[in-house]
Amino acid sequence: MMADFNSYFLMNADEVIKYVRSKTDFFDGSAQLTCAEIGDGNLNYVFRVIDEQSGKSLIVKQAGDTARISDEFKLSTNRIRIESNVLKLEGELAPGLVPDVYLYDSVMNCCVMEDLSDHTILRTALMEGRIFPKLADDLTTFMVNTLLLTSDVVMEHKAKKALVQDYINPELCEISEDLVYSEPFTDHNNRNNLFPANKEWVEQNIYADDALRFEAAKLKFAFMTNAQALVHGDLHSGSVFVKEDSTKVIDPEFAFYGPMGYDTGNVVANLMFAWSRAHVTNAEENYVAWLEETIKDTVDLFAEKFLVSWKKNVTDIMAKEPGFDRWYLETVLHDTASVTGMELIRRIAGLAKVKDLSTISDEQQRVRAERICLTAAKQFILNPASYKTGEQFLLVLKDSASSHNMQ
Repeated sequence: MMADFNSYFLMNADEVIKYVRSKTDFFDGSAQLTCAEIGDGNLNYVFRVIDEQSGKSLIVKQAGDTARISDEFKLSTNRIRIESNVLKLEGELAPGLVPDVYLYDSVMNCCVMEDLSDHTILRTALMEGRIFPKLADDLTTFMVNTLLLTSDVVMEHKAKKALVQDYINPELCEISEDLVYSEPFTDHNNRNNLFPANKEWVEQNIYADDALRFEAAKLKFAFMTNAQALVHGDLHSGSVFVKEDSTKVIDPEFAFYGPMGYDTGNVVANLMFAWSRAHVTNAEENYVAWLEETIKDTVDLFAEKFLVSWKKNVTDIMAKEPGFDRWYLETVLHDTASVTGMELIRRIAGLAKVKDLSTISDEQQRVRAERICLTAAKQFILNPASYKTGEQFLLVLKDSASSHNMQ
């Protein structure tokens, strides 16, 4: 009965092959299909189906009703609907920068999409010291197109409100509210996983900083209430596939209507993790120089393209008031700085780590990399209005590195 796929169950590899044959005409009937589970994320099950003869392949992603990272997180499988629909919308707004979606199935809570196995996860590629000349250009195009074009500045207001309703995403937003905006400053759920050699330093410099926690509290409620644009909601270097001439943003299951700076800040912070790792491990100079340019370009190209797109696409009559575009951009850059700081802290002082730092094998190097990120993070959160250019963002990181030179 299960093989009819008329009622929900979690599939294994053999069942995924039957599913693909039953629900799509992507492969020839005679194709010799094999399937393997390839997912290593925290939430979903991801399968790759390949025709061994032709090499044609696709991805099947299925949502379970608990997170793989922990059964404590009970989740609505509705997130796969959000992911499928957002990928389709992003594909229209930012063509070529997301994978194609072939099928969304509301019964089996799964999505069938383009296989990007010829790409590499950006985080992995950065840890290998690889350079991608188009990265900042592609990511800033993606962010400007998906954020500005889904905001009230451009969209007809009732249509935008309908999208806000469609992309209410309470379970996944709650994960962000806890893991990004609460636990890294309080550890009230006793889930934080601190690097032992840095535990005391983090407790003194993060948990015990009243001014920092006060700003974090304000940012939490801005995240919860500012329905500015359709944000990706999880735009870190594990959600981007790259190869030399291609960038693809994946995994928008955390998408919801929130502050634009949540996406831009996540991108900047994750580039900073890569830089911190490269800095303490004495990575190749060419790579470090490229990373620094990419951090600067991510801020500067976003700002530049944002203003160009504004002039071309703005529809709201009051948004056309002289100077309003630059004022609005400044609020987004302000949020970008704040979120950069929040992401830098939560990946070190919270539950969900980043491999850029957690796989540094030398204890002193890891301690230093974490402190560089945390010290920079505090500047971004406490003084967000000070950072409006890529150079200013980068300088915070470099100054922080200088202050943590090994004794």
